[in-house]
Amino acid sequence: MPKHRISLVLIVAALVLSPLACAAQGAAEAQKLYLEGKYDEARRACLEGIRLAPDDIESYVVLSWSLLALERYADAENYALKGYAVRRDPRLTEALGEAAFRLGRNDAALRNFQNYVSAVPEGGRVGLAYYYMGETYVRLARFAHADICFSSALQYSPGNAHWWTRLGWAREKAGDPVHALDAYEKALSIDPRLEDAKSGKERVDARLR
Repeated sequence: MPKHRISLVLIVAALVLSPLACAAQGAAEAQKLYLEGKYDEARRACLEGIRLAPDDIESYVVLSWSLLALERYADAENYALKGYAVRRDPRLTEALGEAAFRLGRNDAALRNFQNYVSAVPEGGRVGLAYYYMGETYVRLARFAHADICFSSALQYSPGNAHWWTRLGWAREKAGDPVHALDAYEKALSIDPRLEDAKSGKERVDARLR
């Protein structure tokens, strides 16, 4: 092949691939910004990535997470659905669960969280999904189910004092003061300043006397 034709092929390839390469680089930068807590900057980086490559699933995922962190729940749901139409990525399923939970749609939240943990039992947000499932069951006054979900969440994040406190609350409401006390004491062993755990322990101690 003549040199000028080889050069032309390379130029065309570069023009085709450069938006994809830029989008991939943008998604990586957006994730870095997200992990640094710069959620609005991450949001803008993801939108630019999607503009360059509308099927860039990583940008949709990080965008959904960023919008959730920014408490823009309807927007998070909207973009997660758009991304899910591109690819049925389980991370977007989990994001849809969080958005539904925040928007007060309990059935949709549970459905999406259950689909997520079934699809990727060791996924990076499985603990969080179980936690939100527990909170959803608390809303529904199904405290035994909440106990199971909070307990599952703590298998992934055993050092989370808030989650231990919520487990104690679920057990207390389910009429299980002995195991509620265990959970509150575990929370206080992690964070002795946690007021909800302190008051929960005091209530249960008084009940068990």
